[in-house]
This record gives sequence, structure tokens and C-alpha cells, in this order.
Amino acid sequence: MSSEPSQNGDEKPQKPLHELLTHTLVDIYVGEENSHYPLHEKLLCYHSPFFASVFYNKSNSSSRTKEFGLPEVDDTCFALFVGWLYSRALRYPEEERDIGPLLDLYFLASKLQIVALETDIVDTVRAYYHNNETYPGLRRVQYVYANTDEDNVMREMMVGSVARYLTLSDSIPEHWAKALKKNGQLSVDIIRSIQKWHLEANNVPDARDASVDRGRGVFKGPVGFSHVEGSSEMDGVKEESEEESHVNGNGVA
Repeated sequence: MSSEPSQNGDEKPQKPLHELLTHTLVDIYVGEENSHYPLHEKLLCYHSPFFASVFYNKSNSSSRTKEFGLPEVDDTCFALFVGWLYSRALRYPEEERDIGPLLDLYFLASKLQIVALETDIVDTVRAYYHNNETYPGLRRVQYVYANTDEDNVMREMMVGSVARYLTLSDSIPEHWAKALKKNGQLSVDIIRSIQKWHLEANNVPDARDASVDRGRGVFKGPVGFSHVEGSSEMDGVKEESEEESHVNGNGVA
């Protein structure tokens, strides 16, 4: 897993777990039910600048009471975080529906300012799609866009994958066509991602050249420039199908 980033952005060697398990504990209360998590203060604050500012700031009442509440955080998500905190490991997703909880954990890691956890999650999600030879579905990408800002690593990985998926397809799936028309930022980001490929000019068809195919040839029937495909899987290029009803937060339109 990743090394811990220092304040100046450089990576620093990760401290052994036993050095962070001191006697002082803090009490974290999570979710609407105030689920109680007693955690080692030094371990928590070592990994999270957010919690360091809470418990190491003498002007903050939590530094005296050693208690802090996160009522807006999902209990299941925080439990995943605690598992990572003490093991520095994530369970590899067995199926696509397992990506949803990892994304929720990623957003929590961003809130808690834990770059190492963010990196581990991006690497895990990337490995899942690569190893299964699939691509993120539209709902996954929309969910990430709804919960991240520009220049976010997860967003960049997702949109880069989508750029490759759409480029290798012979037409645009209907649901993607609608989404791209609606979300201009996503369209711009896909173009930016393609630009980062730094393609050689002679490998890119030139629409100004009358001697080359400009995309209006015949491939399994007439395929015009504006053609969209109703299926999400075409010619061996597979977009992962999510089961949205089983995943938190995937109701983004």
C-alpha cells in the first residue's frame, strides 16, 4: 500500500502499527444511531489531518473530552474505514456491486484528508475494472462527479476509462449519448483525457482528407455520425452493469 504523504507533499515512511497504539483512546460517534468507536488517538491522528486538528487543537473542546461525532457518516462506511486504519488493507471487490461501498469510503477519506486511503481505493477500483476487462458504468461515473471536484484522482481515473471505452466503440450507447449532452463538464473531461494520450498525428484520421473514411462507412449496417447504440456492450467492449438498488447513493440522474 501507499506510503504516508508528508505536509510538503513528499512521501514519508509509514510508521509501524505498534508505535501508534498508545494508551490514549478517543471516542468517535457515527451515524444517526451514534454508533460508538473507541480508537487509538495517535493512530487516528497520524493518518488523518482532519482528526489531528480536532484532537490536537487545545482550543477545541474535543481535545479535552476526547469525543467527536460524525452523524452524517454512514455506519457501514466508517466500519470499513476502521478496518483499513488497523490493517492498512482493503478487501478486493468480488463483484461490481462491491464498488459502491468503496466509493463511499473514498468520499469519507477525502473528508478526513487521508490521502493514503484515497490512493489505496483508487488502485483497488482501477484493478477491479482492469482485471475484469470492463469499464465503469454511467451511474458510477455520475456518482463520482456528484461527490468530487475537478482534478480529483478517482474522477480522473473514471473518466479516463470511459474515454477509452467510448473511443474503442463503433457508436455511442444511448444512455451515454444522453448523459454527454446533459453534462458538458463530463464531455470536456473526456476530451482532456484523450488529449493526454498524446497520439501521433498520423495515427488519427484526418477528416479534411477526402481519401480517408470519415465514419460514414458500413459496419453491421449503416453507421452515421449521429448514430447511437441501444446496447451497453458492443463488439467485445464491455461497460460494467451496476445493480443500483443495492448501492448507496447511486440515484444520481
